[in-house]
Amino acid sequence: MAVIAVYSMKGGVGKTTLAVDLAWRLASAGGRNTLLWDLDPQAGAGFLLGFDPVPHGRAAAAFQRDGKPRQLIERTAYERLSLIPGDESLRHLPGQLARLGQRRRLATMTNLLKSDFERIVIDCPAGLSEISDQVIAAADVLIVPLPASPLSARALEMLRRELVRHHHRHPPLLPVLSMYNSRRPLHRAVREGAAAGWPVIPFAAQLEQVAVERAPLGTFAAHGDAARALARLCNGIEARLMADAQAPGQGTLFGRQTAMV
Repeated sequence: MAVIAVYSMKGGVGKTTLAVDLAWRLASAGGRNTLLWDLDPQAGAGFLLGFDPVPHGRAAAAFQRDGKPRQLIERTAYERLSLIPGDESLRHLPGQLARLGQRRRLATMTNLLKSDFERIVIDCPAGLSEISDQVIAAADVLIVPLPASPLSARALEMLRRELVRHHHRHPPLLPVLSMYNSRRPLHRAVREGAAAGWPVIPFAAQLEQVAVERAPLGTFAAHGDAARALARLCNGIEARLMADAQAPGQGTLFGRQTAMV
């Protein structure tokens, strides 16, 4: 079992779309029993998979000492893909976790689910909080989508410093250049400079349609540039996880050791 977290310091970078697509590909193309766990109170992952928002949800209740996350699992319309939906109760989760004082509560919960799922993909809320601390402690790899901006490298370095400061052992980071537009000189400069070697997800109008179709991109636009880039990303992550399972710490991603930092 492997836990893959999709995390961003700020919103609006395609984090939830990436998490949903990755989980769907692991389940459909990869044949893995996959759980998508939405920890964002905006509940975007569930929405993109066709689930309507729940006014008085129980998502945060799973983290209580007697919480039972299995009771919150929903089957999706896609084979081998299940969901723990997010809801507004997660707004109070940082305070709840602080009161519990269990820094590895999420890690314990994901470990309990390993008999049911081969892959767990976590859609994290943006920013640093008690939730992100829990996610970092539980994850085997942290996917970090970043915009094509000179500030991306700075944001990534800030995240790395934060991890070193608060987590003596942290999962490898995979920065992903998101919403890349090759027609923009600034985007090209970022890709050739600070983001050299990062996986790239190109900007595409089809990605905006994910929220309209409420379905993973590959189900309705499988042959576009964005869908092919997402497929390469998924394949690369899976290759790294398999390599690490066989020889921990020795795997490479996309043929470059520097892709993971």
